Amino acid sequence: MAELLKGKRGVVMGVANDRSIAWGIARAMAAEGAELAFTYQGEAFGKRLAPLAASVGSDILLDTDVMRDDSMDAAFARLKEEWGSIDFLVHAIAYSDKTELAGRFINTTRDNFRNSLTISCYSFIDVAKRAAELMPEGGTLMTLTYQGSNAVTPYYNVMGVAKAALESAVRYLANDLGPQKIRVNAISPGPMKTLAGSAIAGARNTFRHTEMNAPLRANATLDSIGGTAVYLASDYGAMTSGEIIRVDGGYHVLGMPQPENMHGH
Repeated sequence: MAELLKGKRGVVMGVANDRSIAWGIARAMAAEGAELAFTYQGEAFGKRLAPLAASVGSDILLDTDVMRDDSMDAAFARLKEEWGSIDFLVHAIAYSDKTELAGRFINTTRDNFRNSLTISCYSFIDVAKRAAELMPEGGTLMTLTYQGSNAVTPYYNVMGVAKAALESAVRYLANDLGPQKIRVNAISPGPMKTLAGSAIAGARNTFRHTEMNAPLRANATLDSIGGTAVYLASDYGAMTSGEIIRVDGGYHVLGMPQPENMHGH
């Protein structure tokens, strides 16, 4: 370890705690020699992030609200001031009102639709625009998605629509930024026991079902997701762009559960 990302600098947005997918990615990147900056939203998350950032030698922590232009301007101005340029950015930000992740999708409210799509999809486009200006030699942008984007998943509701929009944005951004040698990809893990995951009703059942049925009979680990992100940000990922890489134990290839888990087996 400690070589693949040596000399590269990047930003990780959206670490909530040490079980966050964003943290798994940050940890793996730091182990491969990357220099990291972090964004967080609000004091409570800042307090949780500080010791984690310190553990990977990072002292650039930016309180950033993706819903506010002035906050985003300030964060990217500070990055420019500290580093001049960056090599990669990890976007791990999504939101929906969790009361609307239970019940029927058809009851999605206009307000929550707007909020969910703005925070979970538009923020990546906005971030990409700003990050691209700090990537004069090219670089890598990545975000996180979930298969609820293209296959109906219980309790995912409007987040499925937001992730579908996000995956489409990945493709359009990859095309826009390709001439600048900037690659844009998404990682799509299976269910994870994270703070974000726990907001979804029935999360435990989803986790167990995937584990029992995935070809590898296992869910994604933070290390496997982190390793995928390292590959994407490294020079080995030089020709991968516009891709949605699944890290889900192979679950996405199934049409039905494994025979031993079918009722009446």
